[in-house]
Amino acid sequence: MRKILLAALAAGALATIATPSMAQKDIPWGTSAVGSAGHKALVNLAQVLNREMKDYRITVQPTPGAIVTVKGYATGQFLGYYGADIAFYELAKDIARFKGFKAQMKRQPVQSFWTFTVEVGAAIHSREKGKIKSWSDLSGKRFFSGPLPWDVRAHLERAFTALGVKHEYQEIDLSTTGSLLDSGRIAGMIIYTNAEATTAPWITEASLAADWAALNPSAAEIAKLKAAGFAVTEVPGSVYKRNVHVDKVVELPFYYGFHVGLEIPANDVYRMLVAVEKNADELAKLDGSFSQLKGKGMIEMQKKGIASSVDLVPIHPGLARFMRERNAWDAKWDSRVASATN
Repeated sequence: MRKILLAALAAGALATIATPSMAQKDIPWGTSAVGSAGHKALVNLAQVLNREMKDYRITVQPTPGAIVTVKGYATGQFLGYYGADIAFYELAKDIARFKGFKAQMKRQPVQSFWTFTVEVGAAIHSREKGKIKSWSDLSGKRFFSGPLPWDVRAHLERAFTALGVKHEYQEIDLSTTGSLLDSGRIAGMIIYTNAEATTAPWITEASLAADWAALNPSAAEIAKLKAAGFAVTEVPGSVYKRNVHVDKVVELPFYYGFHVGLEIPANDVYRMLVAVEKNADELAKLDGSFSQLKGKGMIEMQKKGIASSVDLVPIHPGLARFMRERNAWDAKWDSRVASATN
């Protein structure tokens, strides 16, 4: 009996040790490169979700760009990914960076959590302000519009195409952007904000090496962009925490989200969204990128994000439940809720 009792106690102790790790599910979650706004945002999001959802453990997986995470999810490398409406557009249309990719897909990406807008613009060295006065003036010049895989680059390049801007693309290391702009080896660079409230670490770093000035499109260019379907917003120059030589920066917003697929059950995605909603103020303090989620912003961001991509990728049933329970669901979306057979 003594041996049996000791064996039972030992088994119980082992179970106590093993159960948490066995029950915990890892979510390798892809995001953009270290130094990007997306990487910083997911690190902060993971910190909150790992605390609030003890049965999951999110590990942040940096990649060369957000599009790599969408492809990585679709081919089975990640459970979470950093997806934007522009990436979902290219995927659905089988164009640009996703041309021919569907044949490699093992599973269909879905939308599950819309996080913030990203607003893209352009900058030049301040000494060129009198020579380069509009986006069209960048034609024929060396311009860094971001790393090749990045969605911010894709969005800005689409805008340049709509305006007929034919610049010379220059691929460079992010850490050298400011020095190359200061030396004149590039005429300009992409700039962007998250949630109209903060910018990427690499842009802050570039600001230490070069006195850049925001380059706004002309009134005629803005009208042409709007006619082509681009949203246009004005962001205070102070968001960049430096003198950008204009009071307002004209930028083009699009929607970004940290999504998971159907491998994460609907109830758990719902719990994840509730956790974000509950901790929105804390997230905004950790990272201004999350400022659009405060108050009723969480619901509004999901509504706008869904609308941006509802015809492009299915909606996770956990997100659908979250929106229905807050009376924010549009019945027109019913047919777009994902299932295991989607």
